[in-house]
Amino acid sequence: MKAARSRLLRWFDAHARDLPWRRTRDPYAIWVSEVMLQQTQIKTVIPYYERFIARFGTVTKLARASQDAVLSHWSGLGYYRRARQLHAAAKAMLAEHGGLVPRDREARLALPGIGAYTAGAIGSIAFDLCEPIVDGNVARVLSRVHAIDAPLGSKESEAALWDHARRWVEGPRPGALNQALMELGATLCSKSEPRCDDCPLRSSCVAQHEDRTELLPVPKVRRAPKDVALVAVRAKQGAKVVLVRSDVELFGGLYGLPSVSIDTGASKAQRRAAAARALANIELLAAGPFEERGEVVHVLTHRRMTVSVWEVEVKPVKRAASVRALSDRELGQVGISTLTKRLLSS
Repeated sequence: MKAARSRLLRWFDAHARDLPWRRTRDPYAIWVSEVMLQQTQIKTVIPYYERFIARFGTVTKLARASQDAVLSHWSGLGYYRRARQLHAAAKAMLAEHGGLVPRDREARLALPGIGAYTAGAIGSIAFDLCEPIVDGNVARVLSRVHAIDAPLGSKESEAALWDHARRWVEGPRPGALNQALMELGATLCSKSEPRCDDCPLRSSCVAQHEDRTELLPVPKVRRAPKDVALVAVRAKQGAKVVLVRSDVELFGGLYGLPSVSIDTGASKAQRRAAAARALANIELLAAGPFEERGEVVHVLTHRRMTVSVWEVEVKPVKRAASVRALSDRELGQVGISTLTKRLLSS
């Protein structure tokens, strides 16, 4: 493994992409980047990362910011629980670690939202500690190199992947090694049509030797998204629109249109009644007729949401923390999801 490790590091030194979080060893910046990169493509993350670091450049600045400010800088990036946990962890770092990302691994793992992968990325890249990581790209590389036949996500696969990752990270430059494994999976060792001829680990790869590259890793069994039907109301107050801050896990802390669930296949009369119910739930009174504006289909990892969009003028609403009438300018100051942006513009 020592020779393979050296080849991988040489390849990384020659071919690593120039990414903003690779230009720093600041544990805070590395932590933010790793959280943003979870289940999100690099090209999507870069502008969010740069804006976020420009606005919240330290643990202390993030900890002392309002949740609305944090979520507004996360709007559109998805998986908003990441932002809420990032904010909570920053507050804990300020209170318990002097506003610093802790060097101690167990201290990191005790913070909200920091699991084995994120802790390992911070430990190895920022602190140069021999801590392993396994993400989707690393899992693909290690599954092929070591011919792991268990499906991704299974106990057998997870145990094997982390065991191999621990072996690989032991040695010089652990942070670079972990990044090299991720880079290899993101570029050459891709899901389809891997470029094995250019791979620095070709001579060590069991899947390549056994002509099983296309068969590994064994994919995780995924369930089809659950169909969900909703009615959402664009409640207009002149040039402003009324939004409600959600307290449910999926969109917790974000502002969205008043909405209610309905049965799939509901009639127009049932959809209109649901629109009126959505207003009644937040004590809004209509000042005009309800008009149906169309339908938006929005697919998340585990849900396929079909949203019937209605519009109505409403009587003035008092400014409150959870129910607010916002202008276009004010919409940029609170967190709203991609779905809400689509509903507002549909």
